[in-house]
Amino acid sequence: MPEGLVVPRALGGLWAVRHAQSEANVWFADPATEQRPMRGTDSAVGLTAHGRWQARRLGDWLAGLAGIQRPTLVVCSPYLRTRITWAVMAEAAAARNEHLRPIRTLVDERLRDREMGVFELHPYRAIRRRAPEEGARRELVGNWVYRPPGGESLADVAVRVRSFLDELDVVAAGEQVLLVTHDAVVVSLRYILDGLGAPVPDSLEPVPNASVSQWRREGSRLALRVWGSADHLTMGEQAG
Repeated sequence: MPEGLVVPRALGGLWAVRHAQSEANVWFADPATEQRPMRGTDSAVGLTAHGRWQARRLGDWLAGLAGIQRPTLVVCSPYLRTRITWAVMAEAAAARNEHLRPIRTLVDERLRDREMGVFELHPYRAIRRRAPEEGARRELVGNWVYRPPGGESLADVAVRVRSFLDELDVVAAGEQVLLVTHDAVVVSLRYILDGLGAPVPDSLEPVPNASVSQWRREGSRLALRVWGSADHLTMGEQAG
């Protein structure tokens, strides 16, 4: 049970999926590229071939949900990697379960990834190389409140996610809702739904790509029941 004072919620339940593996995820993790920025814009980053495989496994997971837990509304981040994740998911789910009805889908810009300002598409080591003083400032104040020039802190992300969640409560009361979004948003959801006074989640591990988190309705609150699960990715073998 969270220590915070929990705000009553009207949603029937909430699922949150982090997008599948993106081209930027691979770039950031590669020692050959992690010290220089990736070209392009964050919003236009697509999925890798492995990411598309992960999205198909997410579709299999969706097709297997019991009717009472199946989403009646999907809300996506506007970024390309999330929209592709959902498109591949939906196609795979329909192929797996012919009785699955199309799910109403919306896009909301408040579910976008954390904006990094002048450090857009910069791996952490690239930030340290370009602006050592900013890397030092981030370490000093902590990543939750660190705001890169022209960008957002994770605390800023939580503010817009709270606005989105409050509005969602009104327009989708009683519904099971699936969000397809980014790790910063999923972490913000956990912080918000843990209630007023909840500790800042600055020590959480990154939310895995193509993972699923779930909050189930308990009385008037949404309680965390699944966090960052990628079990569905191990239930089938990758072709090729």
